[in-house]
Amino acid sequence: MPRLFTGLAVPAEVADALRIYRGGLPGARWIEPGDYHVTLRFLGDVAVPVAEDVLEAMAEMRARAALTVTLDGLGIFGGDRPRALYASVVPSPELIDLQAEQERLVRRAGVEPERRKFTPHVTLARLKREASPEAVAMYLSQGPAFAPLSFVVDRVTMFSAKESTGGGPYVAEAELPFV
Repeated sequence: MPRLFTGLAVPAEVADALRIYRGGLPGARWIEPGDYHVTLRFLGDVAVPVAEDVLEAMAEMRARAALTVTLDGLGIFGGDRPRALYASVVPSPELIDLQAEQERLVRRAGVEPERRKFTPHVTLARLKREASPEAVAMYLSQGPAFAPLSFVVDRVTMFSAKESTGGGPYVAEAELPFV
């Protein structure tokens, strides 16, 4: 069963600019810059026929103009038990609309509804127990200032991942252009 998700690939020049935030956080397992992406819809481990149905549904994505994605800061998921460090993405109306369409299309293909609220981001590191709330707070307060980064996307990518705890390597299985 493939583990799949749809997302927006982060271009190499933006991934390179994010390298400045790597390191200096005990307990961080850093994501390789070539695997940076903005997840639109996590599908999980799906049977091959379901994956084929999802791809068929995704081909019905409506035409749209390219959109600008802006990264505007660092954040963590997990609060008192930090589990991921990420670069936050400005939730533009165009991005929210694209994600909502992804949700409708995968549900039409038979995938269960997503229970989590969409929080657009680029995961930079998965955090282990050694990444205490205090260590994360120190990292965020003493690290380099975050200069906003923007890039333009004109396609959704269907990615597959190894069965693991996440973090790649990811493989682009299909690309679906906006127009």
